[in-house]
Amino acid sequence: MFYAIRHVTRYRYSRPVWQSIMEVRMHPRTDQAQRCFTFQLSVNPRARIFSYLDHLGNHVHHFDLPAHHRALTIVADALVNLDAPEPLPSALPLEAWDELRRMIEAGDHWPMLMPSQYARTSPQLEELARELGLADRDGRDPLTLVGDVAEGINGAFDYVKKSTGVNSPIEVSLDSRQGVCQDFSHIMIAVVRNLGIPCRYVSGYLYHDELHHDRSAEGATHAWVEALLPGIGWAGFDPTNGGIAGARHIRTAVGRDYADVPPTIGTMKGRTETELQVRVRVVASQALMPPDEDFAADDEWSLFFESDEQALAYQQEQ
Repeated sequence: MFYAIRHVTRYRYSRPVWQSIMEVRMHPRTDQAQRCFTFQLSVNPRARIFSYLDHLGNHVHHFDLPAHHRALTIVADALVNLDAPEPLPSALPLEAWDELRRMIEAGDHWPMLMPSQYARTSPQLEELARELGLADRDGRDPLTLVGDVAEGINGAFDYVKKSTGVNSPIEVSLDSRQGVCQDFSHIMIAVVRNLGIPCRYVSGYLYHDELHHDRSAEGATHAWVEALLPGIGWAGFDPTNGGIAGARHIRTAVGRDYADVPPTIGTMKGRTETELQVRVRVVASQALMPPDEDFAADDEWSLFFESDEQALAYQQEQ
């Protein structure tokens, strides 16, 4: 299936700022069953854009705006082909734990086993694991156990937009039993790592259609996890919507947690109030997203932050 993706980010400042330096992670990956055929990044005001691959194979674009400006708009267009992943077996033999141990010892997987900024253990996390019967292996193979973690988190939490912020620790979601895809992914990563299975954060997009009743919001980015499994490799699981990540999950970047792969992160000079607006559209297509003036209209934007403090905490430092 071909998907055309448009991801628009707009910053508005109450007074002019200067020396904006920004990193962007919006370029879909090409690996496994996913291929990114075209990608175009546009910036207004115009800037010279550079790019590199980080150590995990993520595309990172970066630019510098030295001139004064009161708004910054970033538009990413991509065309991606995504094949349905190979179906996972119903279970693995219990001997898979020995094979997993050998894989960990032979590979560079320790960063995906250690606590990270947003995916770390806590008394609340350990209590959740006990409550859901996920505190130990209990005779289960690695694949069955990871699937149980995804289903357990999916059933234990309500999806509530704006119930947490991008910088919220997982304890906020654990205490309230609600959150968004980023929270559920961080909680699942922490639980799975505590069980001795390497697990990583995946940022990207989810194609919404009428056949699936997704809890995650349309018009936004999405997040899920991948666990390292013997004989399978990195397998995707979506704790927000339940089940295995499939042919609608478009991968952009992978990391230890959200801190490694924010869509945009940067800094600017100047004292100002900031308004941040984000809009995402994913359509089934065999061509790039056509120009659409209405798409960028103010009344159609998804405004994820209702205060300047939230917007600044998201990506800006001054």
